[in-house]
Amino acid sequence: MATVNLPGLKIMLEEISQRHNLPKNAVQEALREALIKGYERYRRAQSLEKAAQFHEDYFNNFDVELDVEEEGFRILSTKTIVEEVTNPDHHIGLKEVQEVADEAQLGDEVVLDVTPDQKEFGRMAAIQTKQVLLQKLRDNQRKLIQEEFQDLEGTVLQARVVRFERQAAIVMVQSTYGQPEVEAELPKREQLPNDNYRANATFKVLLKKVLEGSHRGPQLIVSRAAAGLVVYLFANEVPEIEEEIVRIVAVAREANPPSRHVGSRTKIAVDTLERDVDPVGACIGARGSRIQAVVNELRGEKIDVIRWSPDPATYIANALSPARIDQVLFTNAEERQALVLVAQDQLSLAIGKEGQNVRLAARLTGWKIDIKDIVLYKGEQEVKTDETDPEAQDLDQE
Repeated sequence: MATVNLPGLKIMLEEISQRHNLPKNAVQEALREALIKGYERYRRAQSLEKAAQFHEDYFNNFDVELDVEEEGFRILSTKTIVEEVTNPDHHIGLKEVQEVADEAQLGDEVVLDVTPDQKEFGRMAAIQTKQVLLQKLRDNQRKLIQEEFQDLEGTVLQARVVRFERQAAIVMVQSTYGQPEVEAELPKREQLPNDNYRANATFKVLLKKVLEGSHRGPQLIVSRAAAGLVVYLFANEVPEIEEEIVRIVAVAREANPPSRHVGSRTKIAVDTLERDVDPVGACIGARGSRIQAVVNELRGEKIDVIRWSPDPATYIANALSPARIDQVLFTNAEERQALVLVAQDQLSLAIGKEGQNVRLAARLTGWKIDIKDIVLYKGEQEVKTDETDPEAQDLDQE
């Protein structure tokens, strides 16, 4: 039977491939699937007149042969050779086949051209196919994005703001493979309070999640608030980290504090096995150049770099920097609870504005930390000692 003509097919495939950033073979496959759906709808429309019914898998043996050069297509059907035909869409008689192929046997399969010759089908195919094709293209795009970015979760990408949807910023990111840009969503909770998300603004983001399935909108969720972004920025600025001379042991970040009166802050614990290397100094850099580059990228976020220690008391004291700590007591080592004693003038600094400093120190070390004025604490202990000392009680009675 004659081929159904699709004028401009070759140019159309090239334009779709470029516009949707898809390989030409993926576009052709999507078009084949769409044309099969168009044929299926055409047949179902005809069946309404004849009161025929088609089950869900009825058209699974049909396929499309796409001829890009001749700009047309044909509908092909794979039929099984049987003795007596009960379903002409799925079966063909043995005698009929043996007229052209003597060696044919029962149970063999043959592929036949079943393209309708009605002009009506060509017009209907074009109309019915468009919607299905667009959906298939979107599905293919989602699949390619998932395959390309799945292994990039947790890595940092360059982003460019393109528009806003509700409170989320929609950005364009580029993978490390050098592919064209792809849309990603930067939700409100993953944004930084000091960022200026104007159109075409560029900054670094961490790829937090690749959504799977038929998700509407961007499939990539990125973050400016993730602790991993700080780790990447330091590794990028500090050669000793890249060379594994200095290692980042832990990070605690509060990019979006519970109160708007408190700024963003991060504590990062570093260590080294090299005696001659100061890990904190390496991260800060000459005249603070290295840490300042990180702070600038995070729009002024406060960052404390502290020395990690295997000794919990030392580690906790370091984590409460910049406050000076007098003593660390373990009130319940099994439950990882500690009491930190500081001078009165260091109390507010150790606790931090609205408790932010001690909150981050606790998250960084994994210990529950209480802070007290050392003078008041010792006074309380003396009172308790007097109350429990029998000799002191006897003197009071005399």
